[in-house]
Amino acid sequence: MDGVVAILVAILCLFFPPLAVFIMAGCGVDLLINVILTIWLWFPGCIHAAYLLIVYYDRRDKYKTGRIPLSRAPFVYSDKVQSGGTVYVL
Repeated sequence: MDGVVAILVAILCLFFPPLAVFIMAGCGVDLLINVILTIWLWFPGCIHAAYLLIVYYDRRDKYKTGRIPLSRAPFVYSDKVQSGGTVYVL
């Protein structure tokens, strides 16, 4: 099921990038940046959404295996994307 969701969000990244970012990051700075990029030109919005998708699933895999990244991914402002959708409390 996880792979199907990733494919559907990847398709959304191509056709409507702000919706894909909203699904991954919620309503925040990343969504605002993506809306501005998509309004400016459609292609930068797709690139930004795809980058967030890659970071989200990469961090999700790392958190599942217990290899918690020490540094934040560049240009990602959402804590949900930074943690791969998992909540990690020290």
